Amino acid sequence: MARVPTSKDVVRIAGVSQSTVSYVMSGKRPISERTRRLVEDAMAQLTYQPHAGARALASQRTHVVAAVVPFRSPLSAHGLMAFVEEIALAARAHDHDLLIVTADEGPGALQRVAGGALCDAVVVMEVRAQDERAAVARAMARPTLFIGVPDDAADLHCIDFDFETAARLLVAELAGAGAREVAVLGWSPEVEERGINYVPRFRAAAAAAAAEHGVALRWCAVPAGQEAAERCLADLLAGPGAPPGLLTTTGTQEVVNALVRRGLVPGRDVDLVALATDAEAEAQSVPLTAVSTQPRDVSRQAMEWLFALLEDPSAPGEVRRVPAQLTRRRSVRSAG
Repeated sequence: MARVPTSKDVVRIAGVSQSTVSYVMSGKRPISERTRRLVEDAMAQLTYQPHAGARALASQRTHVVAAVVPFRSPLSAHGLMAFVEEIALAARAHDHDLLIVTADEGPGALQRVAGGALCDAVVVMEVRAQDERAAVARAMARPTLFIGVPDDAADLHCIDFDFETAARLLVAELAGAGAREVAVLGWSPEVEERGINYVPRFRAAAAAAAAEHGVALRWCAVPAGQEAAERCLADLLAGPGAPPGLLTTTGTQEVVNALVRRGLVPGRDVDLVALATDAEAEAQSVPLTAVSTQPRDVSRQAMEWLFALLEDPSAPGEVRRVPAQLTRRRSVRSAG
């Protein structure tokens, strides 16, 4: 069996002291670029990997970031994977591993990872408007960052997409095209019942924008699936007169399919805007005017901030929002 290389082998090949090798690995003291390169080249030659436990003891860090991401169903897991992928890539770029805590334990999940010293920092997702984890986060010694904004965000580090501006942009687009009523095909009753933070934020901003533009607003919480989208649209389009402007926040493909089955083409027979990623909006038979929620940008900015907090854990709480931008495509008719 081949012998596993040790730090003593690194010392021998690099021609430096044991303490110098330790300082290069821990980063606790400045080392010249030439010496650092000698040590790193020796490690690469030996395919040497520092023992994770020893490295943690030396640096008082685990080099692990935890993401608390409750997966309640295959559908919710799918919607969160873009966030998780970017978090994992960012962690790896900073020489950290990612621990994913998927159980829906509420405050217990945070207390478990913090109390067990399992990680250096925590990302919290699936944030609720009334989130019991906020109080736990305030008491934690480790940097904790929420992707989402609970109602009580005092002293917390929170980042999220600007759902409020997104709602205003989408309602304004339909009003500008001449809609007298905006019908929102919103998140499912399950999401609303869980109290996910962005739903009331988006809904309040949409109502305010509708009032500002003098249009009526109707909200339909649409269960997942094609049949639910069909039923909702049948109800919305049943009345006489011009159809309302349609705004979908989820299940975009199902909504477009339901319109096509009724012989309605977005941008010709009905105005349709979406809160959807650019890829999803552009994949439709008629590319949709949309505001992208930018999950990857949100995750990248969240991780940049989290690693900054590791260097300055005393930084005050703050709420940051990733700006919303409307991209016009072909699914809205001209007001003229």
